[in-house]
Amino acid sequence: MSNPLSDLEKADVYFCIGSNMTECHPVAATRLKKALARGAKLIVVDPRYIQLAELADLYLPLRLGTDAALLLAMAHVIVREDLIDHKFVAERTANVEAFIEHVKPFTPEWAEGITGVPAKDIETAARWYGGADKASIYYTLGITEHISGVDNVQSLSNLALLTGHLGREGCGINPMRGQNNVQGVGDAGAAPSNYPGYQSVANPEIRAKFEKHYGRPLDPA
Repeated sequence: MSNPLSDLEKADVYFCIGSNMTECHPVAATRLKKALARGAKLIVVDPRYIQLAELADLYLPLRLGTDAALLLAMAHVIVREDLIDHKFVAERTANVEAFIEHVKPFTPEWAEGITGVPAKDIETAARWYGGADKASIYYTLGITEHISGVDNVQSLSNLALLTGHLGREGCGINPMRGQNNVQGVGDAGAAPSNYPGYQSVANPEIRAKFEKHYGRPLDPA
């Protein structure tokens, strides 16, 4: 089996947003530092100039609550400059044509007026992330604990889906959570309200699917 910490060292570009990794996840940050020492690039998005920003090749100090605008503009650049992984998109995604049309108005210049981040820096971030062979996203509660937290995470997912940075070493969307294995608990279905993959126990169709898979009746209560 692969070692998640070892895998952390294998990206070419790291996109850290809303994550004070050096302070809150110092063991993982040690592996990140090793990757930077071998030449990997680090993009840090955070309103505060944290220690992680000192290590960054590109620091984007956005205004609080404007993450989705920044990520939409990055998607715009990735589409405009055809940094899309067309094979991955064709095989693993749906409704990409509608999404490509959706992001066309959201230019880096538009995002600069909302986020305060210079348009040229947004373009650089998009080119580095979209053009890398292996790029990895790391986020923490700075992304999720907002009224727009769902939009923020979905926007990060769209970047990874557009570029095919999923399912390979050195890639992926990596939540650096605040509690011990809360992400794994949710993914694996240990939370009482959900089956694996956050599928609700209250949905009869989903429950029937898992009853067939497990070979036994399941009590939704």
